[in-house]
Amino acid sequence: MSKPDNPLDFTTGKIDFVTFTVCDQLFGVPVIAIHDVFAPKGLAPVPLASDNIAGVLNLRGRIVTAINARRILGLPSAENPEECMAIGIDKDGESYGIIIDRVGEVLSLSSDQYEPNPVNLDSRWRDVSHGVYRLDDALLIVLDIDQLLHINQAAAA
Repeated sequence: MSKPDNPLDFTTGKIDFVTFTVCDQLFGVPVIAIHDVFAPKGLAPVPLASDNIAGVLNLRGRIVTAINARRILGLPSAENPEECMAIGIDKDGESYGIIIDRVGEVLSLSSDQYEPNPVNLDSRWRDVSHGVYRLDDALLIVLDIDQLLHINQAAAA
């Protein structure tokens, strides 16, 4: 499966990442890709939608499709879904909320820390990631939002 072109260059300068966890794994998305961070309250189910779709919600007058990151990553359901958060993104005129466990801090990481995906990274995770940063206490996986949405759309087809 080929990945869409990456408009971000992880090999030059510094990039600010919003970090978050899903099932205790640290992920990051460039700050410029994030529109909102919110609690996904009032989810309405979508009949016949793929399992990756948690539902839709109204966020300040916009209809947002909530996508279950745990499901796409092949992880078990959240024990306390009411405590989950979401990162909001806009893509091709549509609003999405990627449901995650917890939002972390913003990290500014330099290109000399960036590495391509390790060969032993689970293929489901490798398919939705740009690469990794090895931090002092964790491995940060850089989530490829375009690919995550592509997988979600392929599952819906």
